Amino acid sequence: MDFEKGDNRFYKNDENGKMIAEITYVPSGEDKVLVDHTFVDPSLRGQGVAEQLVDRTVEEMKAEGKQIVPVCPYVVSLFERKPEKYHDITAK
Repeated sequence: MDFEKGDNRFYKNDENGKMIAEITYVPSGEDKVLVDHTFVDPSLRGQGVAEQLVDRTVEEMKAEGKQIVPVCPYVVSLFERKPEKYHDITAK
C-alpha cells in the first residue's frame, strides 16, 4: 500500500478523502523519534496494514539516520515480536 507523507506522519485516505490508516511520530532530539500512534480502519484490519505503516516509517527514519522509540502499544508489541527485523532501528 502506498502512503502519503505528512507532518510527522504517514497516512492513507480512501477515494472519498476519509483517513483509513495513519501512523504518527514525534521528533525527540537530533537522532530519535517517538512513534506514538497507529490507526487502521476496521475495513482494513487483518491485512498487515499497520505493519506496512511501521515499515514505511522505519524506511524513512533509516534514511534520516534516526532511531525509533516505540511508544504506541502496537509498535511496542511488533518490535518485541520481530526483534530481528527491527533491532537496528530501535533506540537503546
